[in-house]
Amino acid sequence: MIVGTAGHIDHGKTTLSRALTGVDTDRLKEEKARGISIELGYAYTPLPNGDVLGLIDVPGHEKLIHTMAAGASGIDYALLVIAADDGVMPQTREHLTILELLGIQRGVVALTKVDRVDAERIAAVKAEITHLLAPTSFAGAPIFPTQAHLDHDPGVAELKAHLMTVAQSLAQKEHRRLFRLAIDRVFNLSGKGLFIAGTASAGEVAIGDTITLAPSGRTVRVRSIHAQNRPVEAGYAGQRLSMNVVGIEKEQVARGDWAVASPMAECSERVDVDVQLIESAGLQLKPWSQVHVHLGAAHRVARVLMLEGETIEPGQRARAQLVFDRPVHTVPGDRFVIRNAQALRTIGGGRVLDPFGPARKRRSAERRAWLDALSDYLGTDQPRVLIAHSNMGIRRSMLTRLTQRPSEQLHQIDDAIEIDLRGEDAIILSDATLTALNAQIVDALRQFHTNFPDETGPQHPRLKRIVAPEIEDALWRAVIEKLTQSGGVIAQGPWLRLPEHSVELDPEQQALADALLRSLHAAVFDPPWVRDLAKEHQRHEEVVRSLLRKLALRGQVYQIVRDLYCHPQRIAELAQLAESIAVAPSQNSAYRQLNAAAFRDVSGMGRKRAIQFLEFFDRVGYTRRLRDAHVVRTDSLWQAATMQ
Repeated sequence: MIVGTAGHIDHGKTTLSRALTGVDTDRLKEEKARGISIELGYAYTPLPNGDVLGLIDVPGHEKLIHTMAAGASGIDYALLVIAADDGVMPQTREHLTILELLGIQRGVVALTKVDRVDAERIAAVKAEITHLLAPTSFAGAPIFPTQAHLDHDPGVAELKAHLMTVAQSLAQKEHRRLFRLAIDRVFNLSGKGLFIAGTASAGEVAIGDTITLAPSGRTVRVRSIHAQNRPVEAGYAGQRLSMNVVGIEKEQVARGDWAVASPMAECSERVDVDVQLIESAGLQLKPWSQVHVHLGAAHRVARVLMLEGETIEPGQRARAQLVFDRPVHTVPGDRFVIRNAQALRTIGGGRVLDPFGPARKRRSAERRAWLDALSDYLGTDQPRVLIAHSNMGIRRSMLTRLTQRPSEQLHQIDDAIEIDLRGEDAIILSDATLTALNAQIVDALRQFHTNFPDETGPQHPRLKRIVAPEIEDALWRAVIEKLTQSGGVIAQGPWLRLPEHSVELDPEQQALADALLRSLHAAVFDPPWVRDLAKEHQRHEEVVRSLLRKLALRGQVYQIVRDLYCHPQRIAELAQLAESIAVAPSQNSAYRQLNAAAFRDVSGMGRKRAIQFLEFFDRVGYTRRLRDAHVVRTDSLWQAATMQ
């Protein structure tokens, strides 16, 4: 168990820490000279069961709240220190607020310096403390009067016995999650090299492991480990760890960074959160309000964007997005504290929902549903909740990143389907999601056939843009493959259609169709109109028109405009010509485009006919109109071989 002190400056936190552990946590010359704690201090004492109790001593000065928050983020149990002569002071209240905002719900009170006051004063301060804690999660916490400056003080002995009892009854933390440690100390030891230290919040790490530093992404190898001040082969969640690492210099890592298992290394500048302003915040948060954020051992500046409502008022809880000036590492459920723009007072805090908030559509219905799912997951700890709410599936690597579970644990989820991707990743989705996606595809094809009865159907990329433009390509291909294998959808070259959207030709119609196809092929890029084909083959115009519509449904011709059809091989050739002359409008453009004049010149057709073909390409999704130009879609390149 890790115990953390909290309380006002000069209330005796460091003296009490020394009395409990025998270790002076003030290690800096300035601390000893001024008699106040400036940095985090660490001490350890053995437990009867062979484990070790760790203690983090935090500074109490109001200007060092950022250091206090860094230490408090890694503790299991709070030791609130209040001097009997001063009683409850401003930093007593602020430290208590920070403990609550960080989700620390258990603790004890040490009433120090009782030798300086009489019994009446002690009783009054105890009543004041009881009143202070009553509305908090620390209500009813035991209060131990102490004289920590005396050797063998009975109050200190009783407090230590209490802490040891609590430590031995504390449930062991989850070790099967992936490793995470918030770095709050970085130092070099002569002859040893670089050490990073902090409290492990999840997983385990062993000597020889390679871990990643976030957000830098640099990797280091663990050469040795001290857990709770003892040399060990491996360290676990809940322990205070100091690791000797190689592969990085001291200047490349700092307090606030994280040491994590490699699958956990991805970071983001935008984090979606549940946030609450305390009643005494004294301000409202508006869009782009600046706040100081204490997250893990990090102190960062962020801007606030509302995900609901227009402001956040004192005492109000709401969802928001924190926009940082550089990437931060976090996971769903991480607790944080916010202070005002001047970093002068604590105004609220909350918990992380999505470590990867989007820059766009952050208030959409889909995003609200996803944040609801993340909130449900935090209440159930069941990854299937996230899978069920992922309408387009979720990458196994992202599910690992959100849940901190190794990929092998995610293989065991019932009612989940995996679609393998390149490398070792996969997309995971539920049976219900796959069923809903299949229904969307069928509905979209049915609507397409209604709107464009003379076309075979959309190409794969066009149908994807209609149904689910953001779906992973690998998942889309797998879903379409399953649908075509089952017969629910027919693949006709690169086009997709429903089984009922089809026609059969009798022998007489087939003979005429062969003749019409030969005429269209011979016409190259200047196909004849229906009336001209009727005259050429000495058939009634309506007979030719009706047959060409049937051939279009079969994918054997393509209607450019009314009564103008083209052979598919010629369409493919024109598509390749268009692709060959498309150019980027500027050096930094990510797309290429062409205009009617260039297409007319390369194809040899007239301007009107060139425009007709380009508009056809827009309609079928090979290109898209952008002002006076036509942009070639990179996902719809036309291959002549598939058109024949």
